[in-house]
Amino acid sequence: MPVLNASHVVKIYKGMGKSNSTTALNGISLTIDNGEFVAIMGPSGSGKTTLLNILSGIDKLTSGDIEISGQGINVMTKNELALFRRQHLGFVFQEFNLLDSLTLKENVMLPMILDNKNPEDIQSKTNEVMTMFNIADIMDKYPYTVSGGQQQRAAISRAIINNPDMIFADEPTGNLDSKSSKNVMSCFEKLNTINKNTILIVTHDSFAASYCNRVIFIKDGLVNMEIRKEGTRKDFFDSILGCLAVMGGDKDDL
Repeated sequence: MPVLNASHVVKIYKGMGKSNSTTALNGISLTIDNGEFVAIMGPSGSGKTTLLNILSGIDKLTSGDIEISGQGINVMTKNELALFRRQHLGFVFQEFNLLDSLTLKENVMLPMILDNKNPEDIQSKTNEVMTMFNIADIMDKYPYTVSGGQQQRAAISRAIINNPDMIFADEPTGNLDSKSSKNVMSCFEKLNTINKNTILIVTHDSFAASYCNRVIFIKDGLVNMEIRKEGTRKDFFDSILGCLAVMGGDKDDL
């Protein structure tokens, strides 16, 4: 059953005159089913981050329809969308977006606190997710005192604390070294295989994308092709590299 259904999504950024308008998305349609782990990839400037922002309600589309868990997010008011995103969606960003004035534990707790959840439930759930990602021993430290990989695992913990219908991640390994990237993608894989979370990531990193079950490639604001995982992760990694080469991805996308 689809968690996300996007139909004919168009995003046009308007300049000073009609001739200066830029079409970032040119009628994309896609479906993400419950329990899928999907990556969006494409050459620089293909519109992949714009697509993620549109699908998650961070940015507004120009035309088209987007439904998440059966609710049309593009027809919601600003307040309705803010509440929906907090209660139904989880977000992980390249820059981590943790609050330096709060400990890791307090950062993870924040969504449940904002929803006025029971204090005992907050403590229990926070301990559970931070233990799952092997950061319980540093929960009382501040973000600026731990590594980037540990910060990102705290950000993932925060993203899932309210049991979201779907998790969106924008370049989640973009600021990490190879070891931290592997740890973070293993966390996403665990969420998908054990918790059955539905996850959509945007990435230029073929290694990160190889952890997913499906990769959607976009180019010039349109879906160009897609592949599903078959065989080993190494096999899938090689297939991803082949698709990017066919599409003409630049060296940063390979």
